[in-house]
Amino acid sequence: MTDIALTPEDASALDAGAPLSGRPANKPHGGHAAPTRKVVIYRTKVWVRIWHWINALSLFFLLVSGLQIFDAHPSLYWGQISTFEHPILAMRAFPQGDSFRGVTFLFGHPFRTTGFLGASEYNGHLVSRGFPSWMTIPGNRDLEGGRRWHFFFAWIFAINGALYFAYILISRHLRGDLWPSFAELKQIPRSILDHILFRHPEGAAAAKFNVLQKLAYLAVLLGLLPLMILTGLTMSPGMDAAFPVLPFAFGGRQSARTINFLCAWSLVGFFAIHIFEVFAAGVFNEMRSIITGRFTIKFPVEPEPSPPPSALAPGASE
Repeated sequence: MTDIALTPEDASALDAGAPLSGRPANKPHGGHAAPTRKVVIYRTKVWVRIWHWINALSLFFLLVSGLQIFDAHPSLYWGQISTFEHPILAMRAFPQGDSFRGVTFLFGHPFRTTGFLGASEYNGHLVSRGFPSWMTIPGNRDLEGGRRWHFFFAWIFAINGALYFAYILISRHLRGDLWPSFAELKQIPRSILDHILFRHPEGAAAAKFNVLQKLAYLAVLLGLLPLMILTGLTMSPGMDAAFPVLPFAFGGRQSARTINFLCAWSLVGFFAIHIFEVFAAGVFNEMRSIITGRFTIKFPVEPEPSPPPSALAPGASE
């Protein structure tokens, strides 16, 4: 089956949600499979693709360099100051013979995490550190190096995000493509069931985001990403002095650090689900969409009408 360009007739049918007519792209097999036609559309605009890849790269380096910074004091608190006796989360290493035993405390409850959190291997030996070296940049304990990586990509992330927000407002991408209608919100239960059963949309529906995708992207764009930036700024003493409303808004610098940590791992969860769905929906088609903008959708083909039977049999007379 060969991809074809989107013709004006196909575009009209796509907008109307109607099936496309034309030559079948695949023939029925055993009388069961319906004939379909593949149509290539231009789904993802160039500025959205550029933002996507810059954002993905920036967030990766922000995460791994942020874990390096976190390893300098692998504990989380709530409020303005560090209440060392009552951390929300704490990764500790306790001596055990010639080595260490890693223990992670969550709201005071201990969990043995030797080899991963609290105590992990570095150069062939268990050492005391929050996250293992393979999850951080730099790999060795280097707070200054981690901050350089983090601040460099933080600026790229912030500038890229500001340009993207300006674009989606000016181009109406936010309202036209991402904001769900009331009718779409009523489809949430059905969309959840479709995702559970791995039923992916076909035809005109495949060319647009479904309601769960829209809500997920809005939660990231209008929730997690702005929170990441604002809580990151709140952790800076200089920014707190210039804008004292920041620590007040988040309940203190330590609260902002905790929220920033939770947002980072929420984004990791979002990307894990996102990547899983890319493979489930068809990795080649999805990756081509975000690299070249081209996306292939399938439409059922209406069968060509049979010629009407002759009013009179051959040789018959009235």
